[in-house]
Amino acid sequence: MKTTSLFSALLLILVLTCLNGNASPPNDDSPPYAISNDTSAVLFGEGVISTPDDEFGGIFIDGGKTCFFSKSVPRFYLETICKSQFKNGKWNTPEIAPFSGQYRSFDPSVSPDGNTILFTSDRPVHGENKKDFDIWMVKNTASGWSEPMRLDSPINSSNDEHFASMAANGTIYFSSNRPGAVGGEGDADVYRCKLVNGKYDDVEHMNDSINTPSYVLDVTIAADESFLLLGYFGQPDGFGLYDIYISQQVNGTWKAIKNIGPKVNTSFRDYSPRISPDGQYLFFTSEKDWSAAKHSAPYTFEEVTSNFRSIMNGSGNIYEIKLTALGIRPPEIKVQKK
Repeated sequence: MKTTSLFSALLLILVLTCLNGNASPPNDDSPPYAISNDTSAVLFGEGVISTPDDEFGGIFIDGGKTCFFSKSVPRFYLETICKSQFKNGKWNTPEIAPFSGQYRSFDPSVSPDGNTILFTSDRPVHGENKKDFDIWMVKNTASGWSEPMRLDSPINSSNDEHFASMAANGTIYFSSNRPGAVGGEGDADVYRCKLVNGKYDDVEHMNDSINTPSYVLDVTIAADESFLLLGYFGQPDGFGLYDIYISQQVNGTWKAIKNIGPKVNTSFRDYSPRISPDGQYLFFTSEKDWSAAKHSAPYTFEEVTSNFRSIMNGSGNIYEIKLTALGIRPPEIKVQKK
C-alpha cells in the first residue's frame, strides 16, 4: 500500500512537471556550457574559470567537458594555457595544460575534429630562443597530447604570428605582422593557408574587406568557412578600442567586416572569439569592470577595495552568448562530436 502511494505521488509530480510551461525534461546530450538565455551574454565558469585573474579564450574537447583557456599576468608579460574538466556537475579547479607552463603560450584554438590544438608561443626552436611569436600545434593521441610542433613556413616567419584557427578542410587562418612581401601592410593582417595534398600551400593575404588599416589579432574561422570572427584594434566604428567583427563568405567572396554589436562589444576591451563545439555559441573575453554599473553615490574606500578584488575588477573574463542572439547563422559543419 505504501509503495503504491509513493508511486502515485511520484507520478503526479512527473505529470505536473511536464504540464509546467517553464519546465522541460533534462537533455543529457546538452553540452555542459549550454545556456537557456537567448538574448544576452553570460559569464562562463564564474569563480573557477572566470576569476579575478586575467583569463581569455575558451575552447572545448571531449564533447564540451574539457575546457582550455589562457591565463595571463597583467599587461601580458607572461601567459599560460590552462584546462578545466567538467565532473560531478561542475567545472573543476584548473590545471596547467600538459603542453604549457614553461614558455609564453596562449590563444589555443581547436580543429573541427577536436584532435588538434593550435596555439601561439615564443618557445625556443632547435634550442635557440625566439624573439617573435610562432604558431605551434599539439595532437591528441591515444597516450595523450603530443609534444608541441612548430608549424613550418609558409605559415610561420621571422615576424610575429599571433593567432591561428583551422577550418574543417584543414585551411588555417591566422594573423601576422610580416612585411608586405606577400601583400601585407606590415602591421597585423589576416592570412590564409590551404592544405593541398597533405601540405600547406602558399600564404594568401586576405582582401581589403578584411584587412583594414586597423590592427587585427584574433582570427576564428567557422568550421564550414561561412564566416570569420576577428578582433580589431582601432576600427573607426568600434564601441571601444578593441571590438569583435564578422566577415561572411558569400559565393566565395568575403564581405566587408561588420561589428557584431553591443551584446558583445562595449567601451571596454572585447576580444578573443571562439565557436563552441556544437557550433551554437560564441565564447569571447571582455575586460568590462564594475565601473560599468550605475552608482548613485560616491564609492567608499571599502567598496573600491572590494571591487578591485572581485571578478569584475577589469581583468579579462570569459563570456558566452548564442550566435543566433547576434543574428549569426551557426556553421552547417559542426565543430566536433563526442
